[in-house]
Amino acid sequence: MQALAFASMREEDLDWVSEREAELHAHPWSRGNFADSLASGYDAWVLSCDGVSAGYAIVMNVLDEAHLLDIGIVAALQGKGLATRFLDWLAEGARTRGACDFYLEVRPSNTAALRLYARSGFVEIGRRRGYYPAADGREDAVVMRRAL
Repeated sequence: MQALAFASMREEDLDWVSEREAELHAHPWSRGNFADSLASGYDAWVLSCDGVSAGYAIVMNVLDEAHLLDIGIVAALQGKGLATRFLDWLAEGARTRGACDFYLEVRPSNTAALRLYARSGFVEIGRRRGYYPAADGREDAVVMRRAL
């Protein structure tokens, strides 16, 4: 089993995080989006696996809810269970801080992520029409919730 480490994202991490985001997503967050998340006090994490930077996540906590705003695992490390372990760790952290529910949105076209989230205990609770930019206009978001 890989040794995982979770570190608070820092300003020094933003170049690496925004570069990985651009590699992973057709419509990526900008470096400024990540900097704004840090400035807003969101939970921002960098995941390392066996000493190598492997992923990142941003979680917004509001009252008794946590909302996964962004998550990414380095492409070469996908499919090794890191995202599942990262999600479980994020969920436990949110629960410890008083969250009862963990929410996220995902593109319906992102079938790998939908499977991951379902395996991690998230269930679809609705849709947001035209939520995401897409090559041919807009794409809906599947809204999912995991009870904590």
